[in-house]
Amino acid sequence: MKPGELAVESFWGRRPFAWVGFVLVVLAIPLAGYALQSGRSFVELLPTINACLNATSAAFLLGGYLAIRRKNIALHWRCMLSAALSSCVFLTFYLIRFSLTGVHRYPVDDWTRTAYVAILGTHTVLAATVPFLAGTSLFFAWKKRFARHRRIARWAFPIWMYVSVTGVVVYLMLYQLAPLRLR
Repeated sequence: MKPGELAVESFWGRRPFAWVGFVLVVLAIPLAGYALQSGRSFVELLPTINACLNATSAAFLLGGYLAIRRKNIALHWRCMLSAALSSCVFLTFYLIRFSLTGVHRYPVDDWTRTAYVAILGTHTVLAATVPFLAGTSLFFAWKKRFARHRRIARWAFPIWMYVSVTGVVVYLMLYQLAPLRLR
């Protein structure tokens, strides 16, 4: 076996999505406990769950980036698949939340509103490109067309990372900062 190759008998190699499952279970247990204690419904917890999924995706993206910089192709592949899966779960939950509760407007009318709208605007525009860029990049990697994969990944990675991080920032501003500023 060459350095960076995936051993077939490796648990993580045969089950790359086990990483995401593990992280989601680690996140789900405290969230379920919080939901039971607070009396909040699943729909009310969706923004928090979505922020956690965005943070999970960002963590896997960073792990994948660091792995490829160290020429650990197997770990890079697993991290990027895990980032894609956590982003897909996020998108599913986001669409559920949006269909049930609609648009949520920023309730504060001060300088934080301007910052929020600027971050949300760039986040939204770039988020629309992520499924296509990430999907194309993963497709080329899967087909072992690495020159094309690298060409797309140079754009896909920073955009996907920005969208994942600003997703958490948007959550913090809308659901944590804004209520504090209204007091």
